[in-house]
Amino acid sequence: MGIEKARSTDVVRASMVRGAKPTEQVKAGGVFKIQCFNKDGLLKWEAESKNLVVNVGLQYMAGTSLVGVTQITTWYIGLYGAAASNNPAAGDTMSSHIGWTEDTTYSNANRPTATFAAATLADPSVVTNSASPASFSINGTTTIGGAFLTSNNTKGGSTGTLFSAADFQSPGDRNVSNGDTLNVTYTFSLDAA
Repeated sequence: MGIEKARSTDVVRASMVRGAKPTEQVKAGGVFKIQCFNKDGLLKWEAESKNLVVNVGLQYMAGTSLVGVTQITTWYIGLYGAAASNNPAAGDTMSSHIGWTEDTTYSNANRPTATFAAATLADPSVVTNSASPASFSINGTTTIGGAFLTSNNTKGGSTGTLFSAADFQSPGDRNVSNGDTLNVTYTFSLDAA
């Protein structure tokens, strides 16, 4: 009778990844579209620029979504003027934005309201005021360099939450004249990047 021998071996391997990051990310961004019409209603120029969502804007989004920060239900659009270097920065707030200065050469008593439609159910989820652009009645000659979104309607005011700002893309600053109308559309999207 033969003797049967069997050999068994177990191998266990493990690994650890240090500094692993979650793969789910969200990208927030927006676009300002500005159209300038002359006193006869003819289109003089238009500009479209991607915005910078500033740090306090990002903090506001995270806080209202997950922490219970009070929601701001009405937003306003403002304009800023020309400069050697209009340069919105991530650290800008309504009380401190050294890269740009608000331009109030319009007859509206306050900054116009950004009336947003409901957010779309898609990826990206989009909100826009394209059905009702913010309208500025220009009452002088000036140069406009960009636009911003804020929670305060006070023309020239320095309080409230600054959400985003956008400097005009090339060819840059644009001239407006007394009697012109600027219509500003803001489209914001959140994308599961």
